[in-house]
Amino acid sequence: MTIKTISDVEFGAQLPVFAPDTTLANVRRFAVAAGWNQPRFTNHEAARKEGLPGALVPGIMSQGFLSAMIHRWAPDAQITNIDTVFRAPVVVDDVYQISGVVTDVDEDAGTVVIDLTVTNSANETRVFGTATAKLPA
Repeated sequence: MTIKTISDVEFGAQLPVFAPDTTLANVRRFAVAAGWNQPRFTNHEAARKEGLPGALVPGIMSQGFLSAMIHRWAPDAQITNIDTVFRAPVVVDDVYQISGVVTDVDEDAGTVVIDLTVTNSANETRVFGTATAKLPA
């Protein structure tokens, strides 16, 4: 269900799961566009030489995926805050799922709070956080 207004939101609602594109080609495009064309984001072997498990999805790209998930659920939402905790690397070319649950609804302010989780193919939490979004009345 697409959310149009704050009155459409229910406390405890699960957002539709979102599977972001974390392929090397997509991450490389993002890294180049962001001015972060560094091997740790664009080359698995070079990243491993730095002691990393492989090329990494930049943190700001992960936050962008969280925002994309919210906008798929509520296209007119204005995200006012995203607070994230990076528990472990988000490695390029792994399969990830982003899930979210509404943990607060303030109809008077027109805001919702959403807890977000990024898990990998082994169901390990890599990133979690909280977002606040303002929705139309």
